[in-house]
Amino acid sequence: MSYLTGEFECKLDAKGRMMIPAGLKKQLPEADTEGLVINRGLEKYLVIYTKTEWDKKLDELSKLNEYDRKVNQFVRYFTGGATTVEPDAAGRINLPKGLMEYAGITGEVVLTCMLNKVEIWDKKAHQQMLSDEPENFADLAEEVMVKRGKGGNE
Repeated sequence: MSYLTGEFECKLDAKGRMMIPAGLKKQLPEADTEGLVINRGLEKYLVIYTKTEWDKKLDELSKLNEYDRKVNQFVRYFTGGATTVEPDAAGRINLPKGLMEYAGITGEVVLTCMLNKVEIWDKKAHQQMLSDEPENFADLAEEVMVKRGKGGNE
């Protein structure tokens, strides 16, 4: 799978259905045949994975020590609520009510591509997240990329 790119604003209809934007749909050709998996994010947002990417996550989790309580707690939380959805004939997916409640999604959302997944944010929460951008993004980049050996000029 190639990496996903873009940010898209969407509105949910009264039934909690969301039209997959054309620019994103082109990047997810397997969605119609395999479906997508929607789950809770690590913060108050939802995440969409292709079925292939979700299976990779499950493969990673299956290698963890099942006798470690923290592992079990993490796996239980990470996989809990995961729901397979398939786009309908109109290209809409139905967001599960419980997941929408978790993420505080009320009607307008922002879809943000993050490498191999798509985050679904309530529009107001997304704006708040953006307003919390670090004061010095260059410092964050250095901390994350250079100090961890991922920087370019080493």
